[in-house]
This record gives sequence, structure tokens and C-alpha cells, in this order.
Amino acid sequence: MNENYSGLNVVDYVILSTLLLISASIGVYYRFSGGKQRTTKEYLLADRNMSFIPVAFSLMASFMSSITLLGVSSENYIYGTQFVVINLAYIIGTPLAAYFYLPVFYKLQHASVYKYLELRFGVATRLAASVAFVTQMILYIGIVLYAPALALNAVTGLNKIASIIAVGLVCTFYSTIGGMKAILITDVFQSVLMFASVICVCVKGSIDAGGMNKVWEIANEGGRIQFTDLRLDPSVRHTLWTQLIGGIFTFTSLYAVNQTQVQRLLTVNSLRKAQRSLWLNWPILTALSLTTSFAGISMYSRYANCDPLLEKHIRSPDQLLPYFVVDTMGHLPGVAGLFIAGIFSGSLSTVSSALNSLAAVTVQDFLVPCCFKKTSDARLAWVTQLVALSYGGISIAIAFVAEYLGGVLQASLTIFGVVGGPLLALFTIGMFSTVVEQKGALTGLIAGLAFSLWIGFGGPKPPIPRLPLRNDGCAEFLNATIDSTTEQYLSTISPSALPTVVMPADDYFPLYRISYMWYAPLGFLLTILVAQVVSRIVRFNVERRGISVQKINEELLSPMFPQCFRTSQHLPDPNLLLTPRCENYEEKQSHEDQTVSKI
Repeated sequence: MNENYSGLNVVDYVILSTLLLISASIGVYYRFSGGKQRTTKEYLLADRNMSFIPVAFSLMASFMSSITLLGVSSENYIYGTQFVVINLAYIIGTPLAAYFYLPVFYKLQHASVYKYLELRFGVATRLAASVAFVTQMILYIGIVLYAPALALNAVTGLNKIASIIAVGLVCTFYSTIGGMKAILITDVFQSVLMFASVICVCVKGSIDAGGMNKVWEIANEGGRIQFTDLRLDPSVRHTLWTQLIGGIFTFTSLYAVNQTQVQRLLTVNSLRKAQRSLWLNWPILTALSLTTSFAGISMYSRYANCDPLLEKHIRSPDQLLPYFVVDTMGHLPGVAGLFIAGIFSGSLSTVSSALNSLAAVTVQDFLVPCCFKKTSDARLAWVTQLVALSYGGISIAIAFVAEYLGGVLQASLTIFGVVGGPLLALFTIGMFSTVVEQKGALTGLIAGLAFSLWIGFGGPKPPIPRLPLRNDGCAEFLNATIDSTTEQYLSTISPSALPTVVMPADDYFPLYRISYMWYAPLGFLLTILVAQVVSRIVRFNVERRGISVQKINEELLSPMFPQCFRTSQHLPDPNLLLTPRCENYEEKQSHEDQTVSKI
């Protein structure tokens, strides 16, 4: 640790205070401007008059925030760069979300995406999916609040409880009073700070190592440069296939059918602009991912021969990034404050987005049907803000148990995988299958969630093998002696490597050995399989009794679902089957941009 660092100074605190003050001020501004958040349309959908550029930044900041800064950097340091391949999945997932799923939600124009499930599969399916989403997001924002607290604790020694409460209160404040407009604008400001923080690490690491080429060379010598692991073994944590296939399902579940992201895409006034936001989000997201990944190997280039984890300077890999900042730049006034502001920014943007989407789902899916059917929109907007405030308090409470979920990156992706996979399957069979009905869809969702939660959180699971770490150069690097325990250990093994001891894989249940990146694809496939089988059984019994099959509103099917695959008994006009053909989606696009039809 840098001996000249004595904790945050006045400049650092000014930077942090400015971040929190600006974020809160944006909320105050939108509370007293425009429609003053008096309608649910303004509060939840920003009056649908936002530019596609801030929406694109918000799409990135809603999920790739403090988790990215802390988790991806430590991932590349500890396990290598194989995780970076997931960026290829973003390229494939973006058009899937933009053209296969988004047009359906844009036609619907409802604040809750789960309204679609009610129209397609009934109220019970809508409620089940809403409960799954609420559970998923509450767990996730707990992790996101915990991440900056961890960073502050490692850098300054500030009490984690105080930092969790500070971040939680500020984001709850401006998201509650400022609504979606405040969230989108603060996301842009906070995204800039996130990039600034990680770029500082990359630049400093490259300078200290002697250039970017030297950083790459040291990382390669340490076995960190990995992009082409083609093993088909599903128990291998990261391979080309886990990142490509698992990444596509995870990305699509987040950007195609997740309430938080779809709600943002509905804040622009045309489908074309919403699709532009998704396409612009892709390079922004990839840029942050690649930059943070390089920050990880930059840190490794400094600690290749003297790892702070082995030396017990830090307790968790997620503390590597703040440790590096303090160790290399802690003596520079304001740098530590800028870094902490970047971490704070990531959490503020993510939590505020989650609070707004949770309020939308809770009010629209649960409270309105049972308690507020005849309530005025002005009063409903007030109720929505109160619900958002309540979720802010819940998220702070959840943050205090997030440290028991493991590394922040894997924990967040596990949560998204086990819930996101089955939910993605539910929307997919609704938009791309004319066979599945309510009983099949609901049974498939329950089966998929149960299976995913079982393999995702069941155990015991085998320990994750790490790449070799070294501390045999600490005497020279830190001008300190190695303690006797470490010295005795080094005498029994090669002094150049300290591998993690891994128990035999056969000692663990096979499904518990599967990489967490397969949770979403497996949950997706099982949900679809069960839904199809159950629906066909139900349909056979119905037709055997001579009961006609209920027709499906064609507006609920994806425009990318070819006409030639639709069955006659589900079409509103049977004459369409006289000349079956696959419709060209692009021919209909310009018309959809001019007229947004409501179901």
C-alpha cells in the first residue's frame, strides 16, 4: 500500500459531494419542471419524448455499472481474459432485442412489459412473471449497493454501513422525486464518471509498466491472455462457447424482455429511435467492458510478482481495483475521490433505474388490478412514487447481506441467469409460438425457475480454480520481508506459482459443476420444452371434446415470426393461409414508425 496515502482528503470529499449533489439536484429540477411528475406517463415513461442518446447511455448504466468496474477488472486479473469473448454475444443479441422483441412491446405501449403476458397467457402468468422479476431485481440492487461500499472500505476504511446508506438514500431521493427523466439524465452524467475512473487506471497501469505492449506481454507471460478456449466441457467456467451462447441468452434476457430496459426504450417517440438506442448502447457497452478488462491486466502487470491477495493486503478480488488506485495514485489529490465517484455513479444509475421499474411493475401489475382500478392518474402517480421510496429502503436492507453471495460479477450474472432465462423463454413462446396456451406457459415458467434456482444456488459447488498468483517478488517490490508462513509454504512448491487447490470434480453433483453461464440457456430450454409438451396435451384434450381453440391476436406475435409458420386456427383471417408466405418485416417498418397501434 502506498505509504503516502492517509485517506481521503478535502479534494476527494469535494468530488464525492459534488457527484451526490448534482445527482440530487437533477431530481429536484425535474420535480419542479415540465409536468412535475404528476402523471404516471411522465413519471414512468418520461412523457415518451426523450432523445435516443441519453436512453442509450442509460441502457448501459442500468446494468453495467459498479459490477463492471469491480467485477470485470478482477475477473481478468484472477481468471484471465476469456470473459471478454462475451462482447461477441452483444453483437448478436442487439438485433435480436431490436427487431424480434421490441416491436411487440412498442405496439403495446404499456408501462409494464408483463401486461403482454396477461394478454397472451392470462393474469396468473403475468403475476408469476412479475413476482420473479421483483425478486430478481431486489437481489441485484442489493449487490450493486454493496459494491461501492466494498470499494470505500478498501480505499478509505470508511464504515460500509455508512456508505451503503449514503448511496441508497441519494439514488432513492432523486429517482423518487424526479422520475424517469431525472434517471436518464443522471445516467449520462454518471456514465462519463465511470469511464473517467477506469481510464485513469488503464493509463496509470500502462505508464508504470512501460507501455500498453508491456502490459500485454506481462499478462501473457502470466497466462492471463485467453480468448480461444474451445473446450466443450460445460463444467469449465469460461470458454468460447459459454461466453458466446450463455452471453447471448443473458444479454437478450436483459435487453429484450427485462422491465428496466424495455421501459427505457419506451421513453422515445418512435420504434426506430428505440432501435437506435439499442444499437448505440452496443458500442458504449463494449467500450466500457473492454476498457475495464484492460484495467484488469494493467493491475496484473504491476502485481505479477507480488500479489496483494497472497500478501493479505486485501481480502477479496473485488477489492483489487480500489487497492490499485490507492497504491499507485493515492498521493495525488482528488484521484481517489474521482475513482470513488465513478464507483458511486455506477451504483446510483443502476439502483435508481431498478427502483423506478420495480415501482412500475408493482403498481401496474399488483396494486391497480386489486385496489386502484378507479383511481385518478394523478393519485396513481403519487402512489407509484411512494412505492419507489419503499423499494429504496428494501434495497438498502438487502445490501447488508449481499457480501455472502460471492464475487459481485458472478453473483449478478447468476441472478440474471437463473431468472432471466425462464422469463425470456416465456416471452419467446408468446411471440413465436401459436401452440402454447396459459396452462403450458405457467407450468413451463414454474418448472424453468425451479430448475434454474436449483442448479444456480444449490450446493455444494466445486471451488473455482484460479490462475497462478505469485508473491516471491514482494521483498524487492515492496521492500519488505515475506512472513515465515509464506516462506515455509514457498519451500514446498515452485516459487513461481501458487495455484488454488481444487478437489476432484467427481466429488460434486454433476449439475452443480456446470458453469454459471449455462444457467440462462438451460432455464430457457426447459421452460420452452415443458410449455410445449403441456400445451399440446391440453390442446389435444380440448379438441377431442370438440371445443374450438381460442384465436390469438396477431399483434401479440413478433413481426419476425414468418407468416408461413402460423397455424390456421390461431389466425384472425383464415383466408391468409390460401397463399402462405413469409412477410418482409422491413416493408412494414416505415408504417410502424408513423402509426403506433394499441392493442
